Amino acid sequence: MAHAKPSVLVVGATGQTGKSIVDGLLMSAHFHVAALVRPSSASKPEVEALRASGVEIRIGDMYDGIEKLKTYLSGVDILVNSIVPWAIADQKSIIRAAKEVGVKRVVPCDFATPGARDVRGLHDAKLDIRDFIKDYGVGYTIIDVGWWMQYYLPLPCRSTLSDKAKELAYVRPTGGHAKNLLTNLHHIGTFVARILADPRTLNQTVIVWEDEVAQRDAEELGVRYSGDGGALKEKFVHLEPEAFVGLVEEGKQEVAKNPDSVSAQLKVAWNQYLISLYVLEENTLANAKRLGYLDARELYPDVSVQSLEEFAKEFYSLQEPGEEWNAYAPRK
Repeated sequence: MAHAKPSVLVVGATGQTGKSIVDGLLMSAHFHVAALVRPSSASKPEVEALRASGVEIRIGDMYDGIEKLKTYLSGVDILVNSIVPWAIADQKSIIRAAKEVGVKRVVPCDFATPGARDVRGLHDAKLDIRDFIKDYGVGYTIIDVGWWMQYYLPLPCRSTLSDKAKELAYVRPTGGHAKNLLTNLHHIGTFVARILADPRTLNQTVIVWEDEVAQRDAEELGVRYSGDGGALKEKFVHLEPEAFVGLVEEGKQEVAKNPDSVSAQLKVAWNQYLISLYVLEENTLANAKRLGYLDARELYPDVSVQSLEEFAKEFYSLQEPGEEWNAYAPRK
């Protein structure tokens, strides 16, 4: 079906990043927005909410064959993948289908932090998909967003989230000097909408960010605005860099014994990310530019951005800050 506006199909539209992207695309009013939804999810409240907001729902699965995928992509100008981490390597079929039906731009599932190969297994899988897209000859845009502000601030003492979520939130490397690019999860879509409407970003890699803050400064914001004061400092667990290497190895051994263990997979991926962010300091503007990223703040200076301190005031005013942790902190 032809539309007056460019048509964007989002895969993973009910996930946290996917929802932010859909919201940003709708708010821009520059796109016809569609979402690919599995048959088993078609009647879920999140999907009904998408329908109610004006999103076209297309029923299907990215694991369906090429011919079915081509029908799902009919009339689509831009494909955006925002999928679960364990599906990153499985994007090739839908990318092939996108090229065959004439999709002009594919945005693979990145939306994280920049960095080199052989540090994070999950990031390596993303780099493999980037290489596949470039070799396959379909138009693309790579979008990374740094680290979520929601994950950078320590949870307040009153948090009722799972013990696993708190463990992830409080364990940090010693030193605290490493700076990180940060974006409020809920603002990702605003930038994505601008990026997708911009011909300058075709076949380019873009870094989205709102602030760049050292770990210790984020911890101090927690102490200042959480209402806990010095009691919050007692929650922090600071480890030496080699401890995180050890945790990665532990996780890999656990995965070898039980490949289906989500908690073991998380242990590997999470600690590899901490090594990238805090030990190797890969998530910085200087490193992103060295890797060839375009700077979204330079491209769109009119987009208002939020400092981590401004976000902290909002974050700690919530009844339950940090709900986003639940998606990546399984209880088993």
